[in-house]
Amino acid sequence: MLAASHPENTLEQRLQLLIEAVTDYGIFMLDPEGHIVSWNSGAQKLKGYRRDEILGKHFSIFYPPDAVNSGWPQEELRLARQRGRFEDEGWRLRKDGTRFWANVTITALYGPMGELAGFAKITRDLTERRRHEEELRVSEERFRLLVDSVQDYAIFMLGPDGTVQSWNAGAEAIKGYRASEIVGQDFRMFYTPEDRAAGKPDAALKTALEKGRFETEGWRVRKDGSLFWANVVITAVRGPGGDLRGFAKVTRDMSERRRLEELEKSSRRMNEFLAMLAHELRNPLAPIRNAVTIMQLETLASPVLRNCRDVIDRQLTHVTRLVDDLLDVGRLTTGKIKLRKELVRLSDVVARSVETVRPLVTTRRHTLAVEQPREAVWVNGDSTRLSQVLQNLLVNAAKYTPDGGRIELRVRLDAGFVYVTVKDNGRGIAAEDLQRIFQLFAQAETAQSAASESGLGIGLTLARSLAEMHGGSIDAASAGRGFGSTFTLRLPVASQAAVAAEEKRQEDAAGGLRVLVIDDNRDSADSATDVLRLLGNQVESAYDGEGGIAVARRFLPHVILLDLAMPGMDGYEARRRLMAEDGAPTAFLVAMTGFGNEEDKKRTRDAGFDAHLTKPVELDALIALLNEARTRLGRPAEVR
Repeated sequence: MLAASHPENTLEQRLQLLIEAVTDYGIFMLDPEGHIVSWNSGAQKLKGYRRDEILGKHFSIFYPPDAVNSGWPQEELRLARQRGRFEDEGWRLRKDGTRFWANVTITALYGPMGELAGFAKITRDLTERRRHEEELRVSEERFRLLVDSVQDYAIFMLGPDGTVQSWNAGAEAIKGYRASEIVGQDFRMFYTPEDRAAGKPDAALKTALEKGRFETEGWRVRKDGSLFWANVVITAVRGPGGDLRGFAKVTRDMSERRRLEELEKSSRRMNEFLAMLAHELRNPLAPIRNAVTIMQLETLASPVLRNCRDVIDRQLTHVTRLVDDLLDVGRLTTGKIKLRKELVRLSDVVARSVETVRPLVTTRRHTLAVEQPREAVWVNGDSTRLSQVLQNLLVNAAKYTPDGGRIELRVRLDAGFVYVTVKDNGRGIAAEDLQRIFQLFAQAETAQSAASESGLGIGLTLARSLAEMHGGSIDAASAGRGFGSTFTLRLPVASQAAVAAEEKRQEDAAGGLRVLVIDDNRDSADSATDVLRLLGNQVESAYDGEGGIAVARRFLPHVILLDLAMPGMDGYEARRRLMAEDGAPTAFLVAMTGFGNEEDKKRTRDAGFDAHLTKPVELDALIALLNEARTRLGRPAEVR
């Protein structure tokens, strides 16, 4: 019969089995000097040592060198002996040298007689928890730095009773208080006396408490007593259990926005008044214009009366233009000006504008020089409004240039934009007025302007606004008073595809051909161009080979009349270059020369020309050639 096991031994065995089964905790025993005398599976998993590798070793093997050198392992044992139990957290080492963050508990064990028997040591790996805590700490620190660095928003915390608990740089910038001056103070001090008396601060906290968030706008008070218009958001902040921790408060200074809104309202009312005024002024102007017209139709014997009639006519025209400008300003500011955009040839706009201002230029005895590119420039815009822009610039140049001055209008292309420059040698503009002159009702030199040169200061405002509606701009430049002025209109050039489509549409509507004339003799080229247009064709001209190649690239001509004897690049070289261009290989190329014998014709034929015209070109020969070209191009012959 087997002897029964002693109950105490059985309990000890069960306890040992329980300790051995624990894998998430390192549980082991130390002798009084700190040597390891037991080792569970959790300790092996945590620290990497097998039982046979670690038993008998001193437990300081688990500590980093700096901790060992400072004597910390022995200090932990001393504290455990003194207190009975010691707990700590810190870095520990695994067998492979890697570190982990450990929670360590050391308990002193005593024998029956009170002697120290050793220590029980329990170790937990808290590396993951520490990583999360560190990430949270870094996140909180970043958030704190972010809030503190915000300058445009006052961001601060209030306690449940409304006392200020935190203060960022934006709060100091907006309200004027330093953190040391305001933390602990009541937030109600930011409100006006009237708002405090009305209970608005407490009502704001109550609403935030009930609904979670409160937002409003109103006047607030800075440290210096000045008021600013504020947008305020108050949010209730609660703990995990739903208890109120306080309120987060964000304040923005909206004073500038409010000022602009008020200015916009005032401007809108002024524009409505101006529009009404302009409409009302038209009523008396109509009969006055009719009366002047009757006076012009009637014969007036008295030169004094004729002069009075002409004065009334001129001044009536001036007043009518001012009224038109007033109406346009009203439409512009209320968004009622609608552009009727289409592809517009800029040279047509220039011609119309110059023709309109020609009487004023002539009256003032100015010289007006116009310079434009040889190739056509197309823009996508409203022809009437673009003419209005150029007319304003030209009228200004004529008005503010002393009699007998010089005005230059120059058109140039650059990087997808066309620049129209109007330059004069007139009074010039002071540097401080260069931008102000574009403001509504602003004039640079009203005191120095004669009555005949006065105005409302509307023209340049309209011109710039209309230019911007076309995706362009207007800039002014001047070396100062007495040194003239330069105004530059910039507009985007229409795309080549859009231009080609428009020219084809015009060509189809007219039933003609696109013909390019290249001749260094300008009279010959221009006269041929006029004849070809009268025959129902679209015609462009160029006065040298390089210019002709550039026009062909854009114009995509059906027929090219090419002079042979041109300086620089002759007709033969120009033909070779044209054939290499995208738009020219299919064109009907005609050699146009003063040499017309059979040898000359054979030479041009051998060079690849489709036909030969001998100068001076006879009309019948030209018509026959155009019909031949139409047949070759697959178009019915229409020219007779």
